[in-house]
Amino acid sequence: MRPPKKKAAALGSAGVFVTATLIAGAVAAPSASADTRHGQDREARGTAIAAARAAKAGINWQDCPADWGLEKPIQCGWVTVPLDYAKPNGKQIKLAVDRIGNTGTKAERQGALIYNPGGPGGSGLRFPRRVTTKAPLWVNTAKAYDFVGFDPRGVGHSAPISCADPQEFVKAPKLDPVPDSEADKLAQRKLAAEYAAGCAERSGEMLPHMTTPNTARDLDVIRAALGEKKLNFLGVSYGTYVAAVYGTLFPTHVRRMVADSVVNPSREKIWYQANLDQDVAFEMRWKDWQDWVAKNDATYHLGDTRVEVQAQWLKLRATAKKNPIGGVVGPAELVGFFQSAPYYDSAWAPTAQVWSKYVAGDTQALVDAAAPDLSDTAGNAASENGNAVYTAVECTDAKWPTSWKKWDRDNTELHKKYPFMTWANAWLNLPCATWPAKQQTPLNVKTGKGLPPVLIVQATRDAATPYEGAVELHKRFKGSRLITEKNAGSHGVTGLANPCINERVDTYLLTGKVDAADVTCAPHATPTP
Repeated sequence: MRPPKKKAAALGSAGVFVTATLIAGAVAAPSASADTRHGQDREARGTAIAAARAAKAGINWQDCPADWGLEKPIQCGWVTVPLDYAKPNGKQIKLAVDRIGNTGTKAERQGALIYNPGGPGGSGLRFPRRVTTKAPLWVNTAKAYDFVGFDPRGVGHSAPISCADPQEFVKAPKLDPVPDSEADKLAQRKLAAEYAAGCAERSGEMLPHMTTPNTARDLDVIRAALGEKKLNFLGVSYGTYVAAVYGTLFPTHVRRMVADSVVNPSREKIWYQANLDQDVAFEMRWKDWQDWVAKNDATYHLGDTRVEVQAQWLKLRATAKKNPIGGVVGPAELVGFFQSAPYYDSAWAPTAQVWSKYVAGDTQALVDAAAPDLSDTAGNAASENGNAVYTAVECTDAKWPTSWKKWDRDNTELHKKYPFMTWANAWLNLPCATWPAKQQTPLNVKTGKGLPPVLIVQATRDAATPYEGAVELHKRFKGSRLITEKNAGSHGVTGLANPCINERVDTYLLTGKVDAADVTCAPHATPTP
């Protein structure tokens, strides 16, 4: 399930596209067959060949293209990788990378810190801007590291894929995600199948290779191109699954690794079941936000109990269903806008503000916030591309149920108790049921020999990546440390001011040291209205 799209912001703002999550039933995936292992051996050899080539070539750093929105002294370049690692001498694609040098002395420098903000489908190119904008939480780390971002394969400037015409993709209003009838379900199924076919038509050559293991291999080639012996990596949201897979495939190549807001790496969860788990967590965090809105009724006038706030929500939804607000904002657009509140605490006040204005008679604020801007062709292309990559990676990474009966039963059941996100998430992922490319078996994430301590950071009430994911990765990566932010639920914890967490992340990145035991931190400050 994707996070909300901020209209003006291209992909790559704070926590970027969070992961959706799903796998066929709760049956354990079979262990890798000899055939799969043989494929992995060929891919391992292909990665070594590509990495050696990249180490020799290096990166030709130059000023970034003007329209990338990356100011000097950030520099940009390209790293060449094979489309298919089993055929390292076959078709190659270019990945866009950028960097800013460490702000400290030569003696303080510890190499490059590479970042992935999530998705699948998020761009990491804005990461070096944490230095140019003097982001206070990153000042210490920036002294020691060059900050390096990249567009993963298929994303942005890196051989971008597409599944639909971007202007058509953003058009509104869309169908109400909550079906009233079998006819509604049939219409959504048809749209999902058409979308999957569009991916094959527009990006067919790329689809079989749009996987998390390939992104992890790309990361290893980028490491080599940077001249780094070992990888320092910060992965947020889906970036934690990239971290989990990288740590499994290349344990001896890891130096420091931070996994923030963790996708559950269990094979049984990737990706079908994880999305269902997400629906449950979203409902919990949606209620947390409604409680906060009710507590601040003096500011927002939306009701002083959660029940009243929910009644206002249902009223808004019903109004938009009957007559889309401004002709463009229906229930689907409302969910798209309002889901930012359960995602990020930073969206609590702005979302409530827009809603409050609407109730007071100002509909324009809601239209501006929730409707697509058809004049923003670059932003719309980025949204469509992000969604295409999200779909391609999740659908290709794992086997998905092909039986509509199963989807229908699971989502109908979940919707009864967790209505906020369930059907919207189901339709987003349904293209995976008719996916045109061969679906893989997820990697068994585990501790390989030589893996150093990995730092895991997670809030207990995270909607997008439920807390159990962090516990699961912690169990699988021996020697890892888990920092839990208790009674908090913002997605992307390392970007929030909480000294209990910030100081430990700094210490780990600067010294490699972790606490002797797991740590529980009090929550960061609750947003003020």
